Amino acid sequence: MIRTEGVTDVTEETFAAEVLESALPVLVQFTADWCGPCRQLAPVLGEIARKEADRIRIVQLDVDRETAISVRYGVLATPTLMVFRAGEPVRSIVGARPKRRLLQELEDVLVPVNPTGRDRTDLDAFPEVRI
Repeated sequence: MIRTEGVTDVTEETFAAEVLESALPVLVQFTADWCGPCRQLAPVLGEIARKEADRIRIVQLDVDRETAISVRYGVLATPTLMVFRAGEPVRSIVGARPKRRLLQELEDVLVPVNPTGRDRTDLDAFPEVRI
């Protein structure tokens, strides 16, 4: 698996705790060792993971090792980026993106920061998003 600082690896055993039960939205990168665009995207995701840690978690899942999860969520290509909020997928993006474009596409699913500067992790802070 592609190792990136700030990006956690998830498996079938850890997926529920790390993704579905997370208080923050979670971006899951469905990836594979052989995927060139996944390697290009890795430093972008690492940087976003570090800079936006209070608004979103980023994890990666190897599609070759964790086929059941990939099938469950209909992942047909790598990289697929899927954002989960409150245990449900709310956004799916296929293919690598530059950092600026990816952040624009994620802006409406990131946890808003309230005027006091403290994080809002309650579900009322999120707009309704459909995939």
